[in-house]
Amino acid sequence: MTRADLIAAIASRFPTLTVKDTDIAVKEILDAIGRALARGDRVEIRGFGSFRLNYHPARTSRNPKTGASVSVPAKSVPHFTAGKEMRERVEASAKDVSLRQVA
Repeated sequence: MTRADLIAAIASRFPTLTVKDTDIAVKEILDAIGRALARGDRVEIRGFGSFRLNYHPARTSRNPKTGASVSVPAKSVPHFTAGKEMRERVEASAKDVSLRQVA
């Protein structure tokens, strides 16, 4: 699902919202998540999951082509962990799909 698909799905589910209003709402939600992660905060959406930063310290690596040492700087990477309800929903649908494929 792309961002455009998400906007279309929300706009079709709530006919009082225009596509432009839905686009603004989705953009604002995603921007708020990004701003919170940029501040180093954790974002938790009950029933969906949580976003947090994983810290990767600086290290020395190797260029696989030349074998030369390369210094890789420290960085923080966004990480998503699915919530319990989301995991259960995905697991249930995966079982349904696999049962349909067998039949």
